[in-house]
Amino acid sequence: MQDNAKKILVIGAGYSGVLTAKKLAKRFKKNPNVSISIVDKNPFHTMLTELHEVAAGRVSEDSIKLSLKKIFAGRKVNVIQDTITGIDFDGKKALGKNGSYDYDYLVIATGCRPTYFGVEGAAEYSYKLWSYDDAVILRDHILDCFRKATRETNLEEKKKLLSFFVVGAGFTGTEMAGELAEYVPILCEEFEVDRSLVSLYIADVLPRTVPTLPEKLSKKIERRLEKTGVQLFLGAKVVKIGEGYIELQHGGEDKRIESKTVIWAAGTESSELAASAAEKLESAGRGRIKTDKYLRSLNDESVYVTGDNIFYIPEGQETPVPQIVENCEQSAAVAAHNITCAIKGEGDMKEYNPKFHGFMVSVGGRYGVAYVGTANRKFSLASFFAMFTKHFINIVYFVQVLGWNKIFSYLKHEFFTIRHNRSFVGGHFSNKTPSFLLVPLRLWLGAVWVFEGVMKIVEKWLVEPKLKGFFGGANQWYESILKGVATSDGGSSATPAASAVADAVSSASNAVADAVSSATGGAVDTVEKVGQVLINFDFLGLFKLIAVSGKDLAHSTLNDLAFRIDIPILNWFINTLIIPYNGMQLFMQIFIVIAEILIGLSLISGLFTTASTAASLVLQVMFVCTTGLYFGTFWMVFAAIALLIGSGRIFGLDYYAMPFLKKQWKNLRFVRKLYIYND
Repeated sequence: MQDNAKKILVIGAGYSGVLTAKKLAKRFKKNPNVSISIVDKNPFHTMLTELHEVAAGRVSEDSIKLSLKKIFAGRKVNVIQDTITGIDFDGKKALGKNGSYDYDYLVIATGCRPTYFGVEGAAEYSYKLWSYDDAVILRDHILDCFRKATRETNLEEKKKLLSFFVVGAGFTGTEMAGELAEYVPILCEEFEVDRSLVSLYIADVLPRTVPTLPEKLSKKIERRLEKTGVQLFLGAKVVKIGEGYIELQHGGEDKRIESKTVIWAAGTESSELAASAAEKLESAGRGRIKTDKYLRSLNDESVYVTGDNIFYIPEGQETPVPQIVENCEQSAAVAAHNITCAIKGEGDMKEYNPKFHGFMVSVGGRYGVAYVGTANRKFSLASFFAMFTKHFINIVYFVQVLGWNKIFSYLKHEFFTIRHNRSFVGGHFSNKTPSFLLVPLRLWLGAVWVFEGVMKIVEKWLVEPKLKGFFGGANQWYESILKGVATSDGGSSATPAASAVADAVSSASNAVADAVSSATGGAVDTVEKVGQVLINFDFLGLFKLIAVSGKDLAHSTLNDLAFRIDIPILNWFINTLIIPYNGMQLFMQIFIVIAEILIGLSLISGLFTTASTAASLVLQVMFVCTTGLYFGTFWMVFAAIALLIGSGRIFGLDYYAMPFLKKQWKNLRFVRKLYIYND
């Protein structure tokens, strides 16, 4: 690195810090004279908006942690684990417990911490929910309360253990109360506790929940909380919190509620480091640092501020930008762009003019509300659509941070391993069926594929071109039914060439030829002698959906019913590039035979079953789009779908092979950089 090299230091690996570092790394990936470092006391990035899910036992604690090494794998970002205790702005140096870190450009992205508004005992006797540790501690405490309650013989002490009070009815408090309300019946059943002994409360000094939302949505949240057993104290002032109790004023009355669990979610202020920096830099609003329109400190143009630490009122607005995730995302992009312009000395800096797309609140895993849309027009959503929007927005964020790796993990935790139906789609996607019950299906599907391949060898698919008769017989059979032309034997036994029997192809061709000849003089007399058309739908000339029966429907079995997707461009490809050339026919035949046998052996042995079941589906789709498939054969399609993920890990070689291969794959540099792996 040259003497004029520039050092960028990002303090804080929260939402805005991680995104700022990633965007800077992308801009300077080919510039050896710029170094980028990110420092945080934790080796992971925490999904703060999902803390309530861990605290109330809906998902595991691993689901809210994203390893910084994984996030920045293959990127020119130096990850430093240290606690920054101060910043020397004059000397351009960040001071940590383990060392000091020079910078030319500094990004302060240290986030927030709870603020207690001077309430006596709040810091000492309440549980916070603002970090990974907070969520884990609270989860364990809630479980411990139920454990102790089962053994407590004093009724008043039992009720105190089973009383849970949330202070603050904003985003965090409401979501925590909603999760608790959903979790309590599960714990009551698990620990054999009478539900009537459990009390849930939420209090706020404001007259309604989540005042950022329209009043109509606030009312929906309140009704949902009350429906699930939460008692609301709105317009209430918390006076004191002690060991085992909380005191508040509500409706002109003083109230004291006995509770072993008071959860503080009533507000935030800047982190200790940001508050310390705010003593030296111009600031406002609980330690937030004032910035110019380019997100630079008003006192130091080498210091940029992102996320919750910003105090900036955009032009035309009356209030500073809100402390929400979308502010973190948009400020990260602007800060990264402007630092790039400053270092390169070229390009125009961007003004920070955020356009927020709304807010979402979940009240448990099954219900939520959302107020989303464009900057100028937003829509109110509730229940299914609100929860769908919430998960979709989360996935959009994960694409930016950890790509497929986190998306897979998120879907797994939120849907595929969810228990007690705690999802807005219930438990319909949860893997509740024991996988070992699929072993017989895997073995049978594999055996059928091997049999199909061997029979084709017996029928000389490896030495004689068969596809002309194979495809031609099938086409003529479908045409005979679609056009109402009888076959020579009175009509019903001809079959699609998908049966792969050459004699059948030949006889079908002869039969149709005879039928066409005889039909020229008496189509009306023979039309009822052929099979029956069930579906014949032409979609804009792009493809046809065809379902027919070789017999009249009343006398049909599944092996008489056939389905085909007729695609003109595929027909042209086959008729132009394959059928006219014996060599191409043999090549395709050999490919099909080998593929069928390999798929079968793979399924039987349980080795590479995901690949083999995917190949099985591809072959079935090929058959559907060329010769068609009997309804009686469609079980192979659905079996492949059922076996698609992980079926070889039960009594199969994938049990040994896949962990080894995943480890080797994960260690490849480009794989880590693109996040195309899952843990």
